[in-house]
Amino acid sequence: MSVSNSRDTFLFKYFLSASAAVVAEAVTYPLDLTKTRLQIQGEIGHTLHGANKLNQQQRGMIATAVGIVKEEGLRKLWQGVTPALYRHVIYTGCRMSFYEALRDKVFKRNTDGSFPVWKASVSGLLAGAMGQFFSSPTDLVKVRMQMEGKRRLEGKPPRVKNTGHAFRQILAEGGVRGLWRGWVPNVQRAALVNLGDLATYDTAKHAILSRTGLEDNHVTHTLASACSGLVAALMGTPADVIKSRVMNQPTKDGKGLLYSGSVDCLLKTVRQEGFLSLYKGLLPIWTRMAPWSLVFWLSYEEMRKISGTSSF
Repeated sequence: MSVSNSRDTFLFKYFLSASAAVVAEAVTYPLDLTKTRLQIQGEIGHTLHGANKLNQQQRGMIATAVGIVKEEGLRKLWQGVTPALYRHVIYTGCRMSFYEALRDKVFKRNTDGSFPVWKASVSGLLAGAMGQFFSSPTDLVKVRMQMEGKRRLEGKPPRVKNTGHAFRQILAEGGVRGLWRGWVPNVQRAALVNLGDLATYDTAKHAILSRTGLEDNHVTHTLASACSGLVAALMGTPADVIKSRVMNQPTKDGKGLLYSGSVDCLLKTVRQEGFLSLYKGLLPIWTRMAPWSLVFWLSYEEMRKISGTSSF
């Protein structure tokens, strides 16, 4: 296989996208932790005597982040980053590689090189769903670890010690199937986020190139990533709230004690907290997605350029 052909393979593009994702995740992870804490805030708690409202202070994004630093320490802003990095090696590598395979091999571009929005949307949905399904166990561990500091402040015993312990605990509670608890809302969220991210970036980038005098460089990549981050946040936040709550709930015999599934969680959340509760964490999600998208796409496009691979 020639050098140029080897750079156009599924595995090579997987490696490039996974590497760019690790960089972006490490830089913006504290915002993800803040977002998860906000989404769990205000939900119905569970005790041995039944469900009851947790007596906790309601905080905004900045107050939550500052509170984590003051009450738990600066390093806790990166609690759970290890499984998060594992997740993106699997998730982002898969979603990016699957999207390009669908775009170039299945749906294919038009003769003029354009890729219709509907094809980009379907490709983004499918790529996001497939990538998230494979990475769902690491996401479950990440959510568990992100909530440990809050559990300790509430006087609850620690649930997990580290990444390995979290995996073993989940396996002991629900077996291998337990690793995919919450995968339905997880996949739903990823499908929507990737529809917003990949389809928007791909469409916006090529629209900018074809309708303006800008070249395929950092300026174009920055503008396209700004559009993709905003659309992805708006589309994915409700599913992200449901995913976080389903994954964080206590379990018994492998079954959730608060919600029977994503639909049950959705109905209870809206009934008890109102429709807008589905957008808890929207600001930190967008605040994180914007720089995450920027760092990822700039890194990914630059890595492709340096390696001799064609621009995305």
